[in-house]
Amino acid sequence: MSYAVALRDWLACAAAGREEPSARAAASLGDGLLARVAALGAAGHALDFDDTYSPGLAHLSAPTAPAALAVAAEVGGSVGGALDAYAAGFEAMGALARASHPALYDRGFHPTAVCGSLGAAVAAARLFGLGAEAAESAKALALPRGGGLQAGFGSDAKPLQVGLSAAAGVAAALLARAGARAPLARVAAGWERATGGSWAEPDGGRAIELNWIKPWPCCLQTHSAIECALSLREGPPSGPLTVVVHPLSRRAAAIDEPRDGLEAKFSIPWLVAYALTEGEPTVETFRAEPPPAGIAVTVRTDDSLLESEARIETGGEVVAAVEAAIGSPAQPMDDARLSAKVSALGGISSLPDLTRPVAELLGAFETW
Repeated sequence: MSYAVALRDWLACAAAGREEPSARAAASLGDGLLARVAALGAAGHALDFDDTYSPGLAHLSAPTAPAALAVAAEVGGSVGGALDAYAAGFEAMGALARASHPALYDRGFHPTAVCGSLGAAVAAARLFGLGAEAAESAKALALPRGGGLQAGFGSDAKPLQVGLSAAAGVAAALLARAGARAPLARVAAGWERATGGSWAEPDGGRAIELNWIKPWPCCLQTHSAIECALSLREGPPSGPLTVVVHPLSRRAAAIDEPRDGLEAKFSIPWLVAYALTEGEPTVETFRAEPPPAGIAVTVRTDDSLLESEARIETGGEVVAAVEAAIGSPAQPMDDARLSAKVSALGGISSLPDLTRPVAELLGAFETW
């Protein structure tokens, strides 16, 4: 996968998500740079349709893309400059999320929001042209500002955590540009003690190569279960169903009886029942009050499974199993399906000429 593909996917998610309540609320904060970053960040994550990096279970585009695009527009930068800054922030955030997984998840943190301030700061520092010392201080100033909890999943808190984390990273870069300094090694050590995570710099690997593009607008840890259910539509088994997932998937998607569309995105039983009876969930699926599941589905955990793995059992027999759903590096979406997703969300068919001002790119869909 390329950074351009991931950015195009995020842009489409943001275009479709900008009218969601969380994005509208974030846009009400004002029209300054930090408010624009927060609003873009909330819009891109509001549908829970944006790309996800599974080794760190974090949405790396969610905070880095809004920071790169908004700051590039602020400084009169090009699409290519924004793309380079986005890639730098993506990899810095990916290294931190990977090194801190599963510790952050085990403590109830939302890794995207906790690590996102760093990625946003790296992207912004590059676009502001900060020197080495200032850029290191931007990282140090950003780390303590990132924060978010899994307890916010299934509510507007989730995308708002991400948008505010992105804005915090940009603010850190602004502070460093204005002369603020902080010791990165000491702050990183304190961050490790406070969060249980581990500090890491990019090591030459490419997080982009292990990035998922989502086919369905709901929690990634439900996707293999959904794919299992879809495979059974032609001949659904009779009797109660048990979905078996890794414990981490159960923590991520812990809601059994969703009260609204946002909660339904994090309900393995409801999504499996929906996929069996209605087919693939869409953005519109979650804009209505979720109907009763209609099919008895329970969830059991098995820590011998891969984090992305799921299987469906009935009567003690395994009737469907998926290790990594479509959209994963093991089963990537083809160009036709990705283009159909982007088109349905109102995104752009391709990134424009990299020499064009990034403000023109944002203006194509940002209409609050």
